[in-house]
Amino acid sequence: MTNIDQFESIFKSAAKTPFEFVPVHTRSMLLVMDAEGDTVDWYRARVERFLKSMGDRAPADIYVLERGELGTVSGLLEAVDRYAVDLVCTYRNLRIPATEHPYSLGVYVDVLSQVASAPLLLLPRPEVLEHQDDLLQNTREVMAVTDNLTGDHRLVNYAAHFTAAGGKLILSHIEDMIVFERYMDVISKLPAIETETARHDVLEQLLKEPRDYIASCRKALEEANHRVDVGEIVRLGKRLDDYKALIAELGIDLIVLHTKDADQLAMHGYAYPLAVELRTVPLLLL
Repeated sequence: MTNIDQFESIFKSAAKTPFEFVPVHTRSMLLVMDAEGDTVDWYRARVERFLKSMGDRAPADIYVLERGELGTVSGLLEAVDRYAVDLVCTYRNLRIPATEHPYSLGVYVDVLSQVASAPLLLLPRPEVLEHQDDLLQNTREVMAVTDNLTGDHRLVNYAAHFTAAGGKLILSHIEDMIVFERYMDVISKLPAIETETARHDVLEQLLKEPRDYIASCRKALEEANHRVDVGEIVRLGKRLDDYKALIAELGIDLIVLHTKDADQLAMHGYAYPLAVELRTVPLLLL
């Protein structure tokens, strides 16, 4: 390696992407249900109780779209545009028996998560809440989930916004073990590169970048007087398995993750299996 190459590597490794705090606003919300009457009233009350822990950041105006107004998928999208809300809230399997389709989200949720401009708050179904009063208590434990945390300002801003004052915001970055080992296997076949040194240095840099970014998130949120305790999970692992285990272990109240993918008309990456399997954990889909 030439002196110029060494200088360039040192310069690049020192370069950091600092977090940019931008306040999020969720003044209004549209609650979409395939029920009516008393069911709508008590479900709305549970949702309001859940969001109350956000304090003055919770939606002040909540509109409700009941079963008789739900209509077609395109009609729902028109309604979302008409209300011009900051947040849409609903649950899985609208208008289809959830017991018959336990491993799907339903066409309404699929389309809302991909097409609607407003974030989607996906909550447990009414029949689930009816028998589990411990669900939807507050947003004191919020986890941001992504495959590349560094520079993802929008994800962190939304996660911080929904975390209750005095609560804990967990910023996570799990480097994919399978992908890492595949590249290490290629490197091991290149005689010009010492494999063990490369393994150590590459992994160290991969984990250093999100840790530095989380440190900048913590600093910026403190400076903005956003009163949350910022925790971090940065490791090499199996993303889907690790996230499911961590969410159960830590008792997460809300998961914040991306679902839109610029390269496909389908839910982003491992967001879909998480959304399907975590049926009692609230999800904020961006």
